[in-house]
Amino acid sequence: MQSARESLIRLCDAKFKVSCHFLIFRNGTIYNLVKEKNIAWHAGKSYWKKYKNLNKDSIGIELVNKGHEFGYQNFSKKQLLSLVKVCKILMIKYKIKNKNIIGHSDIAPSRKVDPGEKFPWKFLAKKNIGIWHDYSDAFLKSLRKIKIYKKKDKLNFLNNLNNIGYKISLNNKNWSKKTTKAFQRHFRKELVNGVIDKECLFIAENLAKKF
Repeated sequence: MQSARESLIRLCDAKFKVSCHFLIFRNGTIYNLVKEKNIAWHAGKSYWKKYKNLNKDSIGIELVNKGHEFGYQNFSKKQLLSLVKVCKILMIKYKIKNKNIIGHSDIAPSRKVDPGEKFPWKFLAKKNIGIWHDYSDAFLKSLRKIKIYKKKDKLNFLNNLNNIGYKISLNNKNWSKKTTKAFQRHFRKELVNGVIDKECLFIAENLAKKF
């Protein structure tokens, strides 16, 4: 949405069939729009591990941002501090594990790109919110754009995505590319191109051991 006000109106109007539990404005203000015990309509058709249609199995948090369509912004410091606060409370209250903090693009890669490549997953992981890999930036950069040609390596990458939680399709190249992009937006935001390279291979293998 183009403004915080429009976002709030849309999320509170039943005719649009979209909602979330929490909405965080750019100034850090937190709105609790749906009770946590109730289902919010933020995920839609989605997959993660054994779960489908995650609305009923998740707590949805939205952050005000114009998004890719209207001028994608960096998330504000106040927003992120409020997000950390909300996540910490929810994780303790519902015993949510780090590995179960994920984004919309992770669970619906064919339809969603949010929160996008500007979302600071690494920063959150340092706060024990979400999972991150163990490699240094310098090491990974040396592997970037080194393409993977062997079929077994590509299969290994996709299987590791599946172990992490992504739904994969070995016979659908378009789906595989979109899922690879979703993985890159989360764990390798410096280059989101849907191409499997050595950097992606190493990151996925390391992360699969944590999930």
